[in-house]
Amino acid sequence: MTASYAQLSGRALVKVAGPDWRVFLQGLISNDVEALDAGAMRFAGLLTPQGRLLFDLFVIGGHEGCLLDVQAQRRQALVERLLVYRLRAKVEIAAAEGTVCVLWNLREAPEGWIADPRLPELGFRGVDQPPPAGSEKAGEDAYDAFRLGLGAPDPARDATPDKTYPIEADMDLLNGIDFRKGCFVGQETTSRMKRRGGIRSRMLPIAFDGPAPPYGAEVLAGELRAGEVLSGREGRAMALLRLDRIEGASLSVEGRSVTVERPAWLQPVG
Repeated sequence: MTASYAQLSGRALVKVAGPDWRVFLQGLISNDVEALDAGAMRFAGLLTPQGRLLFDLFVIGGHEGCLLDVQAQRRQALVERLLVYRLRAKVEIAAAEGTVCVLWNLREAPEGWIADPRLPELGFRGVDQPPPAGSEKAGEDAYDAFRLGLGAPDPARDATPDKTYPIEADMDLLNGIDFRKGCFVGQETTSRMKRRGGIRSRMLPIAFDGPAPPYGAEVLAGELRAGEVLSGREGRAMALLRLDRIEGASLSVEGRSVTVERPAWLQPVG
């Protein structure tokens, strides 16, 4: 299979540097950066104090700081949020230049590429990396189709800031939350949901015939509301579904039959 390469115009970079950068981020985001080596990567979220997802991000370790791979349209909002939390920490926070690139359908990472920390099947990410020899240049849309085919939510497309819980976006199953790291913003709610099994809804891929239903379209289990459609394309979409209403149920969206297709990494859900 030929490797595919794409540049993600929908992602941008933020630089966090200075002697306190690890301590600063460690107390804020949902994953552990204390042991993050240069050239390694973590997937994480910055949450509200109430535990709802504000920003998804990839933390790329460096020698004197890190880069945050974030949603391009919300980069400035993230910078402003981090500056609010900075207080007296010796840390510099600013937008950074660079292009986020992805590489998939390849077993081993070429030099300069980092394995996607969410799933091995998602391939590799890099910054300003040229396409490796023999790879096929693809568009951002092709990568989104590949990601959706694996059933992996994209919080930038599928989550509503300050509304979605990170566990609803499957971040606990995609290595985006470290429940052993100690305190971070929103940690109490997140840990309680996981510990007590209070997870009512999750993002799951659904399959259907024809074009994707509109974003926000209601998923029905019989006559009961079972969730809503999120991002999608021909034949497949992500949906936020009530777990207690989809087991064994006949699901439909706008009169069309849909089925839940759970990838192996989503077994079991709950």
